[in-house]
Amino acid sequence: MTWEMLSAIGQLVAALGVIPSLIYLAIQIREQNKERRRAGINVLTVQWGDLVKSAQESADFSAVFLEGIRSFHRLDPVAKLRFSAFFTRFTRNCEGMFLYYRDGALDKALWGEVERTISDYFAYPGVKEWWSTRKHWLTDEFRTVVEALIAKNPEPILYAAYKLDSPPNA
Repeated sequence: MTWEMLSAIGQLVAALGVIPSLIYLAIQIREQNKERRRAGINVLTVQWGDLVKSAQESADFSAVFLEGIRSFHRLDPVAKLRFSAFFTRFTRNCEGMFLYYRDGALDKALWGEVERTISDYFAYPGVKEWWSTRKHWLTDEFRTVVEALIAKNPEPILYAAYKLDSPPNA
């Protein structure tokens, strides 16, 4: 056996030894990416829970919210500020989920849930009125998504069972 053959055999063995290392590295990278996605989605889920809690724990805010979805413009300045703070947090949270979806970190099914939620809220005239005052705060990409959902002109049915248009004590 010549030195050249020994060298070639050594190179082949070395190359074959690298393959399992590359496979292991690919598996580790994939697992790290999954964990990163889970962590990001967990953060967004916690933020969503905090957002929902604001209406759940405050009857006063709930009244502002229900009036605001009917008409943002009719709210007094303090109520406008509170309503706007809620929807700023809501849209920022949804924009974060959109960015995760766009980057492949959020499944299409989960993004579909977010889109339906956005569509349900933005079906109400007060939310559309608010949107016209704050949409410039969000990315062009996300604004395009929301505008497309609004353009579908969905019926405002999210709170239909609440009889928002009925007079009090009816």
